[in-house]
Amino acid sequence: MQAGNYGNPGAGGMPEPPAGWRERLEGYAWTRPSGGCSDAAVFRLDAPGRPVLYVKTEPAEPLAELPGEIARLRWLAGQGIPCPAVLQATEEAGRHWLLMSALPGHVLEEAPDLDTGRRVALYAGALRTLHALDIAACPFDQRIDGQIALAAARVAAGLVDEEDFDEVRQGRSAADLLAELRARRPAREDLVVTHGDACPDNLMTDGGRFAGFIDCGRLGVADRHQDLALACRSIADCWGEAWIAPFLAHYGRPADPDRLDCYCLLDEFF
Repeated sequence: MQAGNYGNPGAGGMPEPPAGWRERLEGYAWTRPSGGCSDAAVFRLDAPGRPVLYVKTEPAEPLAELPGEIARLRWLAGQGIPCPAVLQATEEAGRHWLLMSALPGHVLEEAPDLDTGRRVALYAGALRTLHALDIAACPFDQRIDGQIALAAARVAAGLVDEEDFDEVRQGRSAADLLAELRARRPAREDLVVTHGDACPDNLMTDGGRFAGFIDCGRLGVADRHQDLALACRSIADCWGEAWIAPFLAHYGRPADPDRLDCYCLLDEFF
């Protein structure tokens, strides 16, 4: 974990924050939590007697995701789904910057007050609520053709980490997986508003209740299996495959195994 202090910007690998934020952030200690797979850097800001804040920043490059996440957080909050509030957003010195509020509680995977059965039920309920939103009101298109095109752009830009592939795909190249993804493109899509990276460390719980979604940069209209695939994979990894069936029972519908595997394949590119 990297730590720094606002009075010494740039310390511990921390980029210097926007000049216009300095007065607001004076006195906050900056900490970079471990974990996460995003290309962006995330910092937790703490100060005695003041609200916890988070800063997210990434280089302003052609495939940057942070501007899209900012727009998605604002839209999602407007739908009544809990998520971090966008407090300020800017581009400065070749970087995108987002200042946001913290959600209460713990990520689902680490919540100390939940047994596995309750975790699985909360997981399913949160996705069921998100998937019930009106797709006609959602301006973000995450359907498979666009995602395959984006995957190809990331391969061409050298942004796909082949060493981070799932165990079953270790030793294969990104180009090889891209060819497989194109060949396995689902013939139809069961469209809903998806989170896009619905892993248990992107759902917050507080007091035994769902407290909101974080890391919403891939939110948009897509096949529900986009979320169910990552949820089922995560459940198997965290709590065991036996909990997948109860999760789907709480969610309220079965899943197509072929589409689950296809969307796990898609996830390798992001």
